[in-house]
Amino acid sequence: MSQKAQKAKGWLVGIAVLSGIWLIQNGSATQLIPPQPSTAQAFAAGPQLQPGSPVAEPLRPSAPVRIRIPGIDVDAPMMRLGLGADGSLDVPPAGNRNIAGWYKDGVPPGAKGTAIVAGHVDNARGPSVFYALGALKKGTAVEVVREDGRTAVFSIDAIEVYESEDFPDQRVYGDSPHASLRLITCGGGFNKETGYRGNVVAYAHLTEVR
Repeated sequence: MSQKAQKAKGWLVGIAVLSGIWLIQNGSATQLIPPQPSTAQAFAAGPQLQPGSPVAEPLRPSAPVRIRIPGIDVDAPMMRLGLGADGSLDVPPAGNRNIAGWYKDGVPPGAKGTAIVAGHVDNARGPSVFYALGALKKGTAVEVVREDGRTAVFSIDAIEVYESEDFPDQRVYGDSPHASLRLITCGGGFNKETGYRGNVVAYAHLTEVR
């Protein structure tokens, strides 16, 4: 990773609350509460790979172009996300309900390390790309199509929900010895005055390459 990318990655740590605030302020006013992960889908004892799940060798870096999660009917293009002037991660356009974004100065999905992918839970017109993220189960497949023509297939290890003030930066953004993936959206309950109270995060690792 270049020095510039390392610096940008450092800025990324701690921005979950800011990203969540942006999504809250631009979220749906319909109060359609998205699914929230159950405690059974959380890690039993800290971040770890799903027992018995294969671990594929990391790929060379290549930008993602599409994400598919058949279990929750996600099939969306991907865009590059940078950092805003305040150091927070940019987010996909709120008006497009079927697009996800990846942190372009970090690790691309499928390469060694932790790749960050963000998507809206909803907007003023209703559910968006990651609306059902909290309904995922351990072992669910996540497919990321890359510019090099390969599809990186990940398996979900856990899905957790955090209140904004308790967001675990290192747990979510920390480096990984494997090709790991984090999917992030808003969640943690809804208040009609302040919006979503936190974030849902899905943890996954690379299990197959097609």
